[in-house]
Amino acid sequence: MPKSINPIKLCLISSRGGHLYQMYLLKKWWVKYERFWISGQGEDINYLLKKEIIYRGFFPESRNAINAIRNFMYGFIILAREKPTLIASFGAGIAPPIFLAAKLLRIPFVFVDSISFVQYPSLSARIAAFFRGVVLVQHEHMTRVVSGAHYWGSVI
Repeated sequence: MPKSINPIKLCLISSRGGHLYQMYLLKKWWVKYERFWISGQGEDINYLLKKEIIYRGFFPESRNAINAIRNFMYGFIILAREKPTLIASFGAGIAPPIFLAAKLLRIPFVFVDSISFVQYPSLSARIAAFFRGVVLVQHEHMTRVVSGAHYWGSVI
């Protein structure tokens, strides 16, 4: 079997709701690549990602230390097995533990902070910046608030 023309393999990370919706709006981009998702349970996830490969993380994820540890270990195993070339996420709390696993495995990652963060960055954006991932913000003035952040426009 011939090798894929496009060797990029994506890991897409999202919790449900608005984070998933924003990632879904980028479908014209991610549908071109081999990919898998790390996400949770929910009717929106099951409907929008019904034909996708999904690894189900541990929820609730926001500010839950036990599930952060579980998601880090689970994410490390998944990333080591799947070997993505890039990780992209709109968050939320499920992303940082997996970013740590990605950092240890030397897998680059991009975090797009939610459009709802207008005055201050999300905790996930601050953690992504700390781990030296690429952080994109959806409001131009936020580049002055988030260390090293870039503005490429908004998704919505």
